[in-house]
Amino acid sequence: MTYTTIALTLTEGDIATLYLRAKKGSMGPQFWAEMRDVLPVLAQKRAVIVRGEELFSAGLDVAATLPALGNALGNKAAFAEVVAPMQAAFDGLAALPVPVIAAVHGWCIGAGLELIAACDFRLCSDSSHFSLPEVRLGIVADLGGLQRLPPLIGKGWTQHLALTGQAITAQQAQQIGLVTEVLPTPEALFARAQALAEELVMLPAHALSGSKQVLNDALPLRPGMQQAADWNALHMRLDEV
Repeated sequence: MTYTTIALTLTEGDIATLYLRAKKGSMGPQFWAEMRDVLPVLAQKRAVIVRGEELFSAGLDVAATLPALGNALGNKAAFAEVVAPMQAAFDGLAALPVPVIAAVHGWCIGAGLELIAACDFRLCSDSSHFSLPEVRLGIVADLGGLQRLPPLIGKGWTQHLALTGQAITAQQAQQIGLVTEVLPTPEALFARAQALAEELVMLPAHALSGSKQVLNDALPLRPGMQQAADWNALHMRLDEV
């Protein structure tokens, strides 16, 4: 298959690397459609690595997404139709029956942070920064970050990220448990992600899949995501974004 906003490569051991290829790893309408199409392909692999190119991700492509969001403001059902493919992309990533490794270098912003929260492993390079800046745009993060982050980093740090919109460093991300390893360079990061994937494919696939399912079933995810999308539908203002 041919993609524009993503790319997919395969290495020995049936390991897939998914690249975020749009400018600065941004996520616009085409990204969500391509993620929908690639998820069944990823589900057939033994492990998946997600990474950026020039940086990990600048988050949602606001300019490309605003027209659809603007037309749906004030209408919960219409807004849900716009947001549903975005939420489904990260839900689908989290639900893959294989381990997913996020390898973050550079900035990981907004939807990018919500994406890595849907992954099973989060590694980063020393120069990485993470932020959830939606509050500064007058919106609520509604792609699962507010639901997936508390089990990872605690409610307190989730509140700090979500209510201030401030960025944290790679070292802070490791201290709070957002990432488990910090590598000195992007090259070392990608090599470590590949090595970890190779370790994982040596383990029983059915046990990895079963462990993921049990962990994911423990998350009260969907009601919270719906609540966030409903809030945005009724309160989001285009002049603040």
